[in-house]
Amino acid sequence: MKYFSTRGGNERLSFEETVLTGLAPNGGLYIPETIPSLPPDWKTKWRSYSFIDLSVAILSLYISREEISEIDLRTLVQKSYQTFRHPDITPLKKLDDKRYVLELFHGPTFAFKDVALQLLGNLFEFFLLRRNARKAPGEKQEKLTVVGATSGDTGSAAIYGLRNKANISIFILHPKGRVSPIQEAQMTTVSDSNVHNLAVTGTFDDCQDIVKSLFNDAAFNATHRLGAVNSINWARILAQTVYYFLSYFHIQAQLGPDAERIGIQYVVPTGNFGDILAGYYAQRMGLPISKLVVATNANDILARFWNAGKYEKADSDLEQSTSDGKQGTSSSGVKETLSPAMDILVSSNFERLLWYLAYENVEAEEANRHDAACETLAGWMSKMKADGRVPIPTGVLETARRDFLAERISDQQTLLTIQSHFEETPSYVVDPHTAVGLAAGQIIASRESSATCQIMLSTAHPAKFSEAVTLALSAHPSFNFERDVLPAEFIGLLEKKRNVIDILKPDIDLVKAVIEGFAERDPSSQTVVGL
Repeated sequence: MKYFSTRGGNERLSFEETVLTGLAPNGGLYIPETIPSLPPDWKTKWRSYSFIDLSVAILSLYISREEISEIDLRTLVQKSYQTFRHPDITPLKKLDDKRYVLELFHGPTFAFKDVALQLLGNLFEFFLLRRNARKAPGEKQEKLTVVGATSGDTGSAAIYGLRNKANISIFILHPKGRVSPIQEAQMTTVSDSNVHNLAVTGTFDDCQDIVKSLFNDAAFNATHRLGAVNSINWARILAQTVYYFLSYFHIQAQLGPDAERIGIQYVVPTGNFGDILAGYYAQRMGLPISKLVVATNANDILARFWNAGKYEKADSDLEQSTSDGKQGTSSSGVKETLSPAMDILVSSNFERLLWYLAYENVEAEEANRHDAACETLAGWMSKMKADGRVPIPTGVLETARRDFLAERISDQQTLLTIQSHFEETPSYVVDPHTAVGLAAGQIIASRESSATCQIMLSTAHPAKFSEAVTLALSAHPSFNFERDVLPAEFIGLLEKKRNVIDILKPDIDLVKAVIEGFAERDPSSQTVVGL
């Protein structure tokens, strides 16, 4: 299996090269040359597989035995998930006969991104150790410096995936004051010497733009050898496809004889489009998903794409920030909401889906379709960067609507959803991002046939967003945050000493100075940058 850039070019990379490179030199994202089909007996053979077994089976479709042996792959997978608190890794919880929640927050940082980043950290270490073992005595060893931008959970998950790893350092940029207190504490209280936190005065998009600019700086790139760690990294998407399969088998077992006639929708709260893109790949491989539901907050570029046929940045008439829980906006157009991990203006991973949409709709001979799709996609991305909007052909929209639905959820709907699920029997406390998915699912279900059930992806533990949960439930007489929500691991976390460097404005040179300052202490370091 080889990988190529969505924006074209002749390079074809191995899985190892794809993981270590991350973002293509031309700005594109790497995708596989082909999407493999599932083996003919997958429904029976995989039905009783554990999460570990499914990971090995699915990853093996994309990674050749010559690159990683089955024994090494299983060892990597087992190591990656040994710290998860639930034996199923991503358990499925039943809410009622038609609604299920896929809990993705049982990893070390209580967020769905642990599923991918624990594996990615071990892949980095595995490839480094193997490369260095092949070097002659006295030859300079390869080292990596991971630099990532986070809107909340990616940072802590990346740090926990890479902390104390041999030959690896990590720098994480987060928008100062725009992540939840628990998220900030999880990142900044890690004291490992290879972990560095940068608090940037600005938005997540500012942080992401800085990281992207590092890729576009030829001199910096040549000096430090840039790559990627965040959800633009193909390994992140691949790892996340596994829980779609696990939940499918679990729901089949619960539905019994009716399973084959009931359609399954996956409802995914998403900002950067990585989590739901994994579901799209699972569907393309052969998993019977009737629809993928995109659930957004007020930063609704994705919902507007599907519902209004527009791919453009935020509207100009955004509300100003208020203190009563309504959405506000920054100067960049990003609205501040109660679900901050989704406060993103442009979804980076959406480019991968757009390539497939372009491929299905380009007018070209079969032999030239691949190159034509790359050219079309590159034109769309260039226009988005220049104008902030792209005219989408009708055929492309129709193709997109074949597999996806989308809903935009307000902060008020988010609060009401948290309240209603706490008051249900049995009571269930959800974080604001999961609440966005639950609210979107309810809207979709009101228009759908009765022969459909929904799996809502729960992306974070509610304790990570204590302010939103408390805002929704503090007036309820039976609610007690410490008793009902707070895990033992979070007790005292906010009082711990912080390890953080303030970046007073979103300036690439300020960030470079920090990275290069540490690199000077170890000039053999290479830099892997994540978006």
